[in-house]
Amino acid sequence: MTKQLPLTGVRVTDFTWIGAGSYTTKILADAGAEVIKIESADRVDSLRLAAPYKDGVKGLNRSGYFADRNSSKRSLTLNMKHPKALELVFRLIRQSDIIANNFTPGVMDRFGLGYDAVRAVKEDIIYLTMSMQGASGPQKHYLGYGATMAAVTGIQHLTGIPGREPAGTGTNYPDHIPNPCHATFAVLAALRHRRRSGEGQRIDMAQTEPTVALLGPAVLEYTANGHVPQARGNRHPQAAPHGVFRCAGEDRWIAVTVMNDQQWQGLRTALGAPAWMDDARLDSVQGRLAHVEEVEEKLTTETQRQPVEALVQVLQEHGVPAGRVSTAADVIDDPQLRHRGHWLTLNHPEMGPSLYNAQPFRNARSATGQARPAPLLGQHTHEICTTLLGLDDAEIARLAEDGALR
Repeated sequence: MTKQLPLTGVRVTDFTWIGAGSYTTKILADAGAEVIKIESADRVDSLRLAAPYKDGVKGLNRSGYFADRNSSKRSLTLNMKHPKALELVFRLIRQSDIIANNFTPGVMDRFGLGYDAVRAVKEDIIYLTMSMQGASGPQKHYLGYGATMAAVTGIQHLTGIPGREPAGTGTNYPDHIPNPCHATFAVLAALRHRRRSGEGQRIDMAQTEPTVALLGPAVLEYTANGHVPQARGNRHPQAAPHGVFRCAGEDRWIAVTVMNDQQWQGLRTALGAPAWMDDARLDSVQGRLAHVEEVEEKLTTETQRQPVEALVQVLQEHGVPAGRVSTAADVIDDPQLRHRGHWLTLNHPEMGPSLYNAQPFRNARSATGQARPAPLLGQHTHEICTTLLGLDDAEIARLAEDGALR
């Protein structure tokens, strides 16, 4: 018997774009939901314009960033300024379980798609909004992207070298992990609630709040002790050594974490018991923290002579948490990811065979994996109009000529 994906039969009308919203609906789509991405040729999703481009050739359908965030979806192009487009969206909503957007509050209302209007045509709809600061409060209309949220929530303040300007995470971290994961969980909880009660839900998510939730220790340090935590680079207040150390070869590094004295002895044995590690001052975590600069300097003299892969292997064999600081090329060629089947090759209609991240888990009793590559702009417009919206070819042609399907 063919295994079904877990969310087979769930349909999503998807107004999300750019980062966190698109990633949320991608998770749902890869799990089997039929996600119909509403796009416009007049104002395309910014990710379609974002590098990297396959083979370095720019194009609306060639962004690797867009492709990764929109796998398994279908694309319907509509001009939401056209009144007939709104009629088509309502037809689609009547057949949908979820409608999602990550616009600033008020945008969906201007489309004629506020919660009350949508609920009037689909009473049990699950209505997900993912604005930066939520639908209420003095900052509800604030604009921002992932880096803005990282700054507002304190991540930027905690990330960097002590005494230097905030460095940030190097990527729009809130867009990739806390916000889409929390939004997906909220949608799944709402689906379960509807199955048990018959009631829909309005989910009002402020993207700053899941990001704040990641700062637990920093918040507790302030609320419990009145101390404002500062950036500390790679160091840890309860572990030493804790950081990245140079290895042999060009730009090769190893991450090493020693949380306790047993791991310290494992590190000592793995490195061949160098004399400096016999220093009694370093026998305890407290001692190593007190002399952390000396520990880091001397550990670097050991690691910089050794190839990173061999050093990782020997440290792991001695119970020391360690890992290679990987480049993108290292990750693509990683034998563990290959063994797990993490990388999928899907044949994109314009980019050809392209690499995609698989779902980061394996289900024993249901299928996993993307159904299709990311869509071309408007690729499924005709198909959706005929199969879901009940239009014939002549009606589709008239709507296209009239500017509603764009």
